[in-house]
Amino acid sequence: MQITFLGTSSMVPTKERNQIAVFLSYGSDGILFDCGEGTQRQFKIAGISLTKVTKILISHWHGDHVLGLPGLIQTLSSMDYSSKLEIYGPVGTKKRMEKMFEAFVFDKRLDFVVKEAKSGIFFENNDFQLEAYQLEHGIETLGYRFVEKDKRKIDMKKVKKFDIPIGPLLGKLQQGITIEHNGKKIVPDDVTYVEDGKKLSYITDTVLCDACHKIAEDADLLICEATYSSKLVGKSEEYGHMTAKQAAQLANKSNAKQLVLIHFSARYKNTQELEEDARNIFDNVICAKDFMKIEL
Repeated sequence: MQITFLGTSSMVPTKERNQIAVFLSYGSDGILFDCGEGTQRQFKIAGISLTKVTKILISHWHGDHVLGLPGLIQTLSSMDYSSKLEIYGPVGTKKRMEKMFEAFVFDKRLDFVVKEAKSGIFFENNDFQLEAYQLEHGIETLGYRFVEKDKRKIDMKKVKKFDIPIGPLLGKLQQGITIEHNGKKIVPDDVTYVEDGKKLSYITDTVLCDACHKIAEDADLLICEATYSSKLVGKSEEYGHMTAKQAAQLANKSNAKQLVLIHFSARYKNTQELEEDARNIFDNVICAKDFMKIEL
């Protein structure tokens, strides 16, 4: 599981920071959280093919989170893109996507589907599930949670003790099925162990609210906005944002393992003040930079 920060700025980009976009690569899936202006170019600079994108999760429809969508879709439609692009967003996303296709002329039509996510699980397969929860930002806004499913792993040392050959019997045990071998009943726990799945949380453009805690709970990696430092808490509340200190308080209370701050106001030439503001509350914190990668 690899996370690439393609854009870390809020409404106004800077020379160092593009508008917000975060890409999660997991197996054959590529999940893009938000798509600020210039995101497709950020993919090229990062050396990631646009065809890796299989899902786009839109937090809300303020321009700095979606202005990159038309260009990205246009480029994908001109490439050898064999997947069906899935686009998820809050209520109103279908109508806004229709308007986008009315506003722009696309030479080729990309194969895609648009779905509106509501609170709870909105996608699930054998490997992971995606959850969305309503945030508070003055318009329909979602925070997202990626939950990898627990995996049963084979302990080869124990397998040798039971003299189980590599093949279908091991496959059954890994699926949690009891088998019989050499006249003995072997239960999955005899030769396997369960590895906990990873949890990734994505929260941006909201005041601190109950839904933030649902999204951030026990996260291995909490990606959270820190538009302002706590010195500007009044401005932060006025515009429906969180401070770096509030992000740290959220991480602390939600038992998150690591906090990565994102979505910085252009007023900050560097993010040192924001990181220090958070570090007073939560130790394991860093400020994201464009093209920074994290492995989970």
